[in-house]
Amino acid sequence: MTRVHLHRKHSATMANQLMIAIAFVMLMPYTVLAADELPKEAVLPIGLAGKAIQASLDACNKDGYRVSVSIVDRAGVLRAMARADGAGPHTVDSSKKKAYTASSLRRSTTDLAELINKVPTLQALREVNDQMLMLGGGLPIEIGGEIVGGIGVGGAPGAHLDDACAQAGLDAIGAVPKVPAPK
Repeated sequence: MTRVHLHRKHSATMANQLMIAIAFVMLMPYTVLAADELPKEAVLPIGLAGKAIQASLDACNKDGYRVSVSIVDRAGVLRAMARADGAGPHTVDSSKKKAYTASSLRRSTTDLAELINKVPTLQALREVNDQMLMLGGGLPIEIGGEIVGGIGVGGAPGAHLDDACAQAGLDAIGAVPKVPAPK
């Protein structure tokens, strides 16, 4: 009697496992379809963000500029930031806002500042939100044909100098150059 009872219990367990396996196999195509529909995005690894920041800081430091450097992802969310010794407190916000603006609008902030001066109807871009800053020193980070974020430098004595330091960061990680090389 005990043997028959164990056999029935074992058969019931096997039947349950078989039903679960069949349900899983039947639902699998829907799971694969849903995964295929998810967007694929390139993400700037934190290691590359740190490398770009250090290269920007080094470039500015070599010329005696104390700056802050920020990196944001494609959505404008801060990935990494560093403030050089002696950099002004305002440089933290300006570097982040420049990085945000460059990533969001997918152009250098120097280009954007020139554009809104030439086309007065674009002045409203300054007011899109409180994170926009139309001042040179922000560059989009483009790798593999995709904008993966933005880099912003604040604190050098001139927007063109902030741009040069930001470009040093892009160069260090193999991103597409956004500032013409000096002649």
